[in-house]
Amino acid sequence: MPKKCQGQHKQKEQQEKRPATPTFLLELPLAVDAEQAARLRAHLEAARQLYNAILSQGQQRLRRMRADPAWQEARALPRTHKAERAAAFSALRKAHGFSEAALHEAVKGLRVGWIAAHIEAVLAQTLPTRAYRALNRVCLGKGKRVRFKSRGRGLSSIENKRNDTSLRFVLQPASEGNAGYLLWNGDQLPALINWKDEVVTHGLRHRIKYARLIQRPASSPRAAGADAQGSRYVVQLALEGKPHHKPKHTIGQGIVGADLGPSTLALVPQQGEASLQVFCAELAPDTKAIRRLQRQMDRQRRAGNPEHYDEKGRVKKQGKKRLPWKNSKRYQATRRRKATRERKLAAHRKSLHGRKVHEVVALGRTIILEKVSYKAWQKRFGKSVGLRAPGMFVELLRRTVASTGGTLVEVPTRTTALSQWCHGCGRRVKKPLSQRWHHCECGVGPVQRDLYSAFLAAYLDPAEPTPSCARYQAVLGGCGSAPAGSTRASSTTRERGAVLAPKLWHPQSRSASVQKSRETTTRASFPASVGRTGSVERIPGTPSALAREASGGVSIQMLHAKYGRKASLDEDTPSSRRYSAGCISCHSARRFVPQS
Repeated sequence: MPKKCQGQHKQKEQQEKRPATPTFLLELPLAVDAEQAARLRAHLEAARQLYNAILSQGQQRLRRMRADPAWQEARALPRTHKAERAAAFSALRKAHGFSEAALHEAVKGLRVGWIAAHIEAVLAQTLPTRAYRALNRVCLGKGKRVRFKSRGRGLSSIENKRNDTSLRFVLQPASEGNAGYLLWNGDQLPALINWKDEVVTHGLRHRIKYARLIQRPASSPRAAGADAQGSRYVVQLALEGKPHHKPKHTIGQGIVGADLGPSTLALVPQQGEASLQVFCAELAPDTKAIRRLQRQMDRQRRAGNPEHYDEKGRVKKQGKKRLPWKNSKRYQATRRRKATRERKLAAHRKSLHGRKVHEVVALGRTIILEKVSYKAWQKRFGKSVGLRAPGMFVELLRRTVASTGGTLVEVPTRTTALSQWCHGCGRRVKKPLSQRWHHCECGVGPVQRDLYSAFLAAYLDPAEPTPSCARYQAVLGGCGSAPAGSTRASSTTRERGAVLAPKLWHPQSRSASVQKSRETTTRASFPASVGRTGSVERIPGTPSALAREASGGVSIQMLHAKYGRKASLDEDTPSSRRYSAGCISCHSARRFVPQS
């Protein structure tokens, strides 16, 4: 082998052995004039066409691989023979060129002509990686199809692999002014850097791995920093190291059990106060205004495309042929107004997620919660999940916990079944979603269902996620050991608060199976005037009603006075939404039900 080839091979091996380092992002706005914005749109259009070309070629290879008889033979292999299945599928991918490296080779023949003038060779290597990830999801059954980038929506982002050529960010030294520029295809785009911001200052002290250009829609072309097409441009810097941690965001040291629902979040730390709150309760979408904009967009589209509708106002079917829709300027303006409302709502939701994540991290370093399918929640609780986005919250929580040196443990629901299990007697009894309280014959309860699940998660062994009655008795000192009937309530175990799963923003109705027996002191009372609708879990609207719900119909102050605990809640303040951990992580069943 020639010396030059040996040197290149050795250098490649050294690059592959480079250890992975932590990465965080820093976003800076760009000041772009009209000429630069026009060139950026041309570059992104070339990247869009190149991405669609490589995506189409990868899709053809995937279809040929699936049509091969060897594909069915590989699928027929037992899943227990993991090595044989992996070797069979690997041989198929290699034979049909369905791999990331093969798409990298294919893009060399596609980056020709005018596209090569806009997209450099290094920058073009990131597009096959992006296309292969989308195709591989379809290949593994995690997605149904790939999505090509249309000309109307375009490609809104493009990134580089390193920061020494092509699309790169350059920061001037302090002696020259501390200015930053994004360089691409001869353009020098100045970045707006606020050096008084501690987050920006911390980020720019670290090594830049690569830069990413992002195009985002603005409310209108007249918005600040927008170009003639109503778009803003920002640069995202992938920096080596850990993100800035503000001193006001404290980090706890204990273990926290969490139970996340479609619209509620229950937290029970081993040391501290438990809480049950409506998740993202401050989100208030103006659904009427959005619906009016949707109706206006429909009228404008019908007026601009009358040939696409029949006499009954239905869209004409053209088979597989795609209808050419004409979008007027008024329609585009209305669409931007609707998109602006959705964008502001998403930004508010992201802010609430970040605030709640820091509150959870302040309670403990180890977070334990059940691993659920958020896609299944989308099918069953579509409006609530679409508004609050619990899956995005868990992803943000995972990143934040990792950056602070903590651990996020997601236990499987099939083996734990925390909402169905009782730590007093060790029995597993399935409960419907309408039953919001746990009350067992062994004397445990009544206690709110979500809080009880979070309490069980807080004392769960992550190494052995299956609940063990002996473990809870060892930790809590014989919880649930009281004989049946000695401390349990005299009324039925079904609670008055049990309701059917309602639709968001619609009134709820009581379950038909709820027994209409007389009200006792151990049953939760939900005044109709303070009830809050909008979620599967019925949460009273006032702090005092929420405190009554946690204690089974009586106030927590009454429980503390009866059992000698110091009252720690104020009924007139929002802090009454948090319950004393002693009412949840108790040492005997008597703490759940007040004795008469």
